[in-house]
Amino acid sequence: MRFHRRPRLLAPLLLIPLISSCFASGGGDDSGSGGGKDGDGARLRVALAFPPAENLSPYGADATLLSRLGVTEGLTALDANGSAAPALAESWRRDGEKTWEFTLRDATFQDGGDVTPASVADSLKHATDAEPAPAALAGVTLSAAAGGDRVVRITTAEPDPVLPLRLSSPSLAILSKGAYAKSDRVDPVGHATGPFELTKVNGATSASLDRFDDYWGGRAQASGVDARFIADGTARANALRTGELDIAEAVPVAQAASLDEKTRRDTATTRTTSLLLNASSGPFEDAGLRAAARGALDTSVFAKDVYEGYADPAAGVYGPAVTWAEGKRSKPVGRASAKKPGNGDTINLATYDNRPELPEVAQVVKQQLEKAGFKVKLTVREYSRLEGDALDGKFDAFVLARNTLLDTGDPVAVLASDYTCDGGFNIAQLCDKGVDRAVADAEKIADTAKRQDAAMAAEARVLGSDAVVPLVHQRIITGVAESVQGMILDPYERTLVGTGTRR
Repeated sequence: MRFHRRPRLLAPLLLIPLISSCFASGGGDDSGSGGGKDGDGARLRVALAFPPAENLSPYGADATLLSRLGVTEGLTALDANGSAAPALAESWRRDGEKTWEFTLRDATFQDGGDVTPASVADSLKHATDAEPAPAALAGVTLSAAAGGDRVVRITTAEPDPVLPLRLSSPSLAILSKGAYAKSDRVDPVGHATGPFELTKVNGATSASLDRFDDYWGGRAQASGVDARFIADGTARANALRTGELDIAEAVPVAQAASLDEKTRRDTATTRTTSLLLNASSGPFEDAGLRAAARGALDTSVFAKDVYEGYADPAAGVYGPAVTWAEGKRSKPVGRASAKKPGNGDTINLATYDNRPELPEVAQVVKQQLEKAGFKVKLTVREYSRLEGDALDGKFDAFVLARNTLLDTGDPVAVLASDYTCDGGFNIAQLCDKGVDRAVADAEKIADTAKRQDAAMAAEARVLGSDAVVPLVHQRIITGVAESVQGMILDPYERTLVGTGTRR
């Protein structure tokens, strides 16, 4: 069995170092009274939960920060159904098994240069050369070259039927040549294509953005964004309540009731919280004990009690935000019969406290397993101090919150990464020939509906192994001032503000 560690895969959603001076000015001139650049469009005051961890590099932890603030975009985007939609590319076609041609729209970089086939090819080359590789390119080798005045030709080493979907990843945003002038890092400030341009970044505290008036999609209605990075969920909720913020993302469940109903939005997301059981070593190498653990869990309590209704009961790897999944779901395949837990080794269960609900989820899991006869030791740490041990299989069980469509938008990709023998994020340490075969079959299919069918067949194999027990499908709570209109409630958690967001 081979496992290839891919660090930082979850970093955009997990790293939440505590910061001070939460309300330091982002540098804008808005006093809260609605003033904005050129006298129109008030600046938006936004609090994000996750501060920059890698100097706003698009290749790792910070890619979704840039896309959520409307700074970066790729050749494609995800539509409401999870399909590839036009972005910087207005259309595309496949030319043979390994090559795609993307026709670019008329667009401009924030530093004034045109988005050309050559600039797009150069940007994608930098992404492919990045170390470590962006999650969207895991296992994929591609090259890009200009194919005409407005055409970019992208060729992959192996056939990739979902390349347009893959290119929607925030980590494959297109930047101008100036972004790569510094040898030690990629600099997106002033070099992207989105409706808002980064003008100043104050470390892990705040950032200022101005409206990019030449945006191909039209001028944003807000003149800019003053973004603050506030790790403490209570502080974010309080700042919204007192009028210091217009938008506060990721309000903790415990703070939801403190917000007026008119300022509270909850949105189904593609993130699932699951219990992963180590299938290659320790007690749960025995499929019968994995079946016993799965049978011991009453998953209905997590949505109702731990998440206080701001979540949906577990249905599978994919939850209700993946709208096509429910009608295609089939029963788990190949489940073993449950065995009675013995008096052997203690189960080492772990989770992280970056997401405040997870330790409580793990505590409930611990109690339910103990009631069924397991002995359980619970370990809770900050995520960065757990990831290496988890990927190395040093825990018997792990409670993980995983956005299943964040990296590529492809439902098959998360199964390949998380549950196959060579998967780069296989915390469950699963190596099952039936699962690998089902995933490999799904990866070959280009037709969207048939690929979805194959993904659900592979999901049935994964669930049948009992290496993963879905617990709950999370809903994200966003605080929004009554004066704000046009905020984007994105189930993929890639976007937050856009051209129509205003106050």
